[in-house]
Amino acid sequence: MSATVMQALDTTIANVALPYMQGSLGASQDQINWVLTSYIVAAAVLTSPIGWISDRIGRKKLFIICVAGFTFASLLCGIAQSIEQMVLFRLLQGSFGAALVPLSQTVMLDIYPPEQRGTAMSIWGIGVMLGPIMGPILGGWLTDNYSWHWVFLVNLPVGIVTLAGLVMFMTDAPPLAKLRFDWLGFLALSIGIGSLQLMLDRGEQLDWFQSNEVIAEAIVSAAGFYVFFAHTFTTQNPFVDFAMSATATMRARSPSCSWSA
Repeated sequence: MSATVMQALDTTIANVALPYMQGSLGASQDQINWVLTSYIVAAAVLTSPIGWISDRIGRKKLFIICVAGFTFASLLCGIAQSIEQMVLFRLLQGSFGAALVPLSQTVMLDIYPPEQRGTAMSIWGIGVMLGPIMGPILGGWLTDNYSWHWVFLVNLPVGIVTLAGLVMFMTDAPPLAKLRFDWLGFLALSIGIGSLQLMLDRGEQLDWFQSNEVIAEAIVSAAGFYVFFAHTFTTQNPFVDFAMSATATMRARSPSCSWSA
């Protein structure tokens, strides 16, 4: 839960500090917006392969790597001296943070028996909602009373405690060393999601389809999704198995399952 709150907090905590960062780092309005965009795009793109990576190297190992990387990237963001460094470190922070929410949900489902999973997901949902709500409040208070650097440095104690808890208490299942990876499907989906996220994030600033950049991002996103779906429905080992998802949905909706309960 601490990992979930930490990642969700960072999606909004930097928003209120942007004007202070802009003056301190000597950035333009367009440049400072990349502090948010880089984080969101990295998290959106790298969320998709989390399931495969956790099965391949082990859930506990991946969780520890991502928490340690997110905490270290937060330290780097707090001590950044230029806008280029800040955007790079935020990109790194978003890359490591992409795994925290899906892994935390998976772990919560694993450690609770089926009859208590509804309660567990309610608790988990509180953490997911608490982070974005508290982000602007905490970010504004830290910026006013200390400096914008502390909107990132505040992650350090939380990250250290989270890391210690994972090392001491979390159990792990054996990894699947021979698990294959569909690189074409992943790259096509990453291009589609990344370009779409850029279009949505930049569109408001650039007057949407009046901008050639937004039009180009829309075209690249559509091409990426086209390649992804075309490849997924024609390969034997797709990155996302829609047939498996459809089977699970049909079983969940079947009348026999409902009446047997």
